[in-house]
Amino acid sequence: MATGVVALGEGIRKRVTTPSNAALSEFRNGTKATFHYRTFLCDEKRTVLDDSSTRDKPMELIIGKKFKLPVWETIICSMREGEVAEFLCDTPHVIEYPQVSRSLRRIAAGEDPSEGQRHCCGGIAQLHDHSLGYPDLDVLQKDPQPLIFVITVLKIEEPGSYRQDAWAMTDEEKLDAVPMLHQEGNQLYKDGKIPEAAAKYYEAIACLKSLQMKEQPGSPDWIALDTKITPLLLNFCQCKLLEGEYYQVLEHCTSILNKYSDNVKALFKRGRAHAAVWNAFEAEQDFSRAVELDPSLAPLVAKELKKLEERINEKEREDKARFRGIFK
Repeated sequence: MATGVVALGEGIRKRVTTPSNAALSEFRNGTKATFHYRTFLCDEKRTVLDDSSTRDKPMELIIGKKFKLPVWETIICSMREGEVAEFLCDTPHVIEYPQVSRSLRRIAAGEDPSEGQRHCCGGIAQLHDHSLGYPDLDVLQKDPQPLIFVITVLKIEEPGSYRQDAWAMTDEEKLDAVPMLHQEGNQLYKDGKIPEAAAKYYEAIACLKSLQMKEQPGSPDWIALDTKITPLLLNFCQCKLLEGEYYQVLEHCTSILNKYSDNVKALFKRGRAHAAVWNAFEAEQDFSRAVELDPSLAPLVAKELKKLEERINEKEREDKARFRGIFK
């Protein structure tokens, strides 16, 4: 049952459409809110700009992380888990919405949210002649106006009760998370949960990569981070081998070998990937180099080469059978 309209501050009005009996969180810094949002223009048709429920993932907001649209933090802090409410926000509170919406749309499409953006000084006015790539957002950017948000709060998690995504962590939190992610990935791998293990390794790599981007390439700190990334990336490649994602393995192992040409594990895994995609010569080269560096791999390499030879022979027999008599 809907309730009356209340003011949350100057230019923000709230109307609850689905109340909740959940306790109201204190919303300390670090509290995570997961919610769906629908954004409407204040026109006669209530034109819909965005609806997160049509996307794969709901919106996640961490209180105190200075989200680019501060009004969302204000309205979320007035809500309870399970509540649905409508908010009318005056223009000054939503002036940045076109930029925020553009980023969220690109993220939902699996694209880089920063790609194609042009940095300008002097505020939003200088962006008026720059297209955001979405006609409806271009119109809103040139003619700012009040917006209506319908927010459905799915979950509210207190600080410390969840693991933050890499983008929301401090540098110290990222470093602390890596060993735990590595261990969790190893256990999942042992349990045969290969995609889940790969996701853990990938998350740990993302934490370290974000730190590495702040360092000068080749500097001692950059190298120290890279030595932590390499074993995680090799574990990730092992998962991808088992999943049949051979070209990913080729790409990542090559990147490792471009920096560390004597990395035996990268050579062996790349050799297996080459063999899987019929690059026989390249596979033999990688296997040969791996045995040179570590003679104990000779029995394993012999097995891999025998399997490759058998696959090639089988393929040749199939091809002969397929094309037999084609020119008769």
